[in-house]
Amino acid sequence: MASPIEHEDSCQQEEDEEEEEEAAAAEPKAPKIRDTPEDIKLEAIVNTIAFHPNQDILAAGDIDGDIYLFSYSCTEGENKELWSSGHHLKSCRKVLFSSDGQKLFSVSKDKAVHIMDVEAGKLLTRIPKAHKVPINALLLVDENIFATGDDEGMLKVWDLRSGTSFMDLKHHEDYISEITIDQAKRTLLTSSGDGTMGVFNIKRRRFELLSEFQNGDLTSVCIMKRGRKVICGSSEGKLYIFNWNGFGATSDRFAVQAESVDCIVPITDSILCAASIDGVIRAVSVLPNRVLGSVGQHVGESIEEIARSRDTRFLASCAHDQLVKFWDISSLTDMRVDDYRRRKKKDRRLKALSNKAFDTGQDFFAGLLDSTEENRKKQEEEEEEDSDSGSD
Repeated sequence: MASPIEHEDSCQQEEDEEEEEEAAAAEPKAPKIRDTPEDIKLEAIVNTIAFHPNQDILAAGDIDGDIYLFSYSCTEGENKELWSSGHHLKSCRKVLFSSDGQKLFSVSKDKAVHIMDVEAGKLLTRIPKAHKVPINALLLVDENIFATGDDEGMLKVWDLRSGTSFMDLKHHEDYISEITIDQAKRTLLTSSGDGTMGVFNIKRRRFELLSEFQNGDLTSVCIMKRGRKVICGSSEGKLYIFNWNGFGATSDRFAVQAESVDCIVPITDSILCAASIDGVIRAVSVLPNRVLGSVGQHVGESIEEIARSRDTRFLASCAHDQLVKFWDISSLTDMRVDDYRRRKKKDRRLKALSNKAFDTGQDFFAGLLDSTEENRKKQEEEEEEDSDSGSD
């Protein structure tokens, strides 16, 4: 039988333990830090997303014409909606931040261009009926100049100081899917649903040429390899490569074993990410041409757009599942691709390149360029010849 003193000690010990448990329960739990921000769920399908150039902020535009601004964080529960705008009457097709991050530009199916104040969430400028048909593409050239492309192939280049366009050129027979420009801000390139790439000189305000027709729609365009190569994605699941100043015909092409390539974003000078209708985001090396693996996926959902964060740490994607997802792409900036061509192996799956990406069940090396040894040597010679040339 326990003595009274032992009994008191036992009771005191139990009370102390209970107090410690209550104190621990009262203490706030340390916030969970994730590798990437949590998914953002919206009420409608998101067509377009853009990262802020200086802050952890992301803009999104949906099919209802609404625009949302979010702050994002790797701390769980810290993603916040900053404001939303419903000024567009129809689907928002593209959003882009100005280089200083103070303004947000948007274009829409309602044919209007809107410019919002990022901090206040207020509409600063509205250009109604900027085009006769819905606008699909947008590019900001500098603080005063921007370009728009519409569903019928019309390109317009605008000057905010006058509020009017100074170039109105229609050389495409179908929608303009994307617009880009070289570092010298001289040569503007367009990709189009008519299967051609357009070349325009905005310094001289004139049309230069159209490329030869490719199979399927050209869905996207970007400049890589220190301005020496232009890459176009296509609805046929191929990447078309043009030499700078050789815009008439492709110098190379290869299939990435996807149903389509709907959006491409350069990550480094040699690696891009390509989003597809099959819901998979692939990392792709350009020269040597190789599918490196999967960055992430929206399972069974067509991806509308992908965007790279300012520090190249995250890639964001939006799809028909009404989600904006974030993927860790930090490993891609240090990745080096060997020129050595490995043989295709059976049952080799697409390699997962981030923690949230998973095996797609596809051949890891399926994206290798199928070309002859002669073509490969020719490409290497072109690379050497172009090594000292610029994109101006």
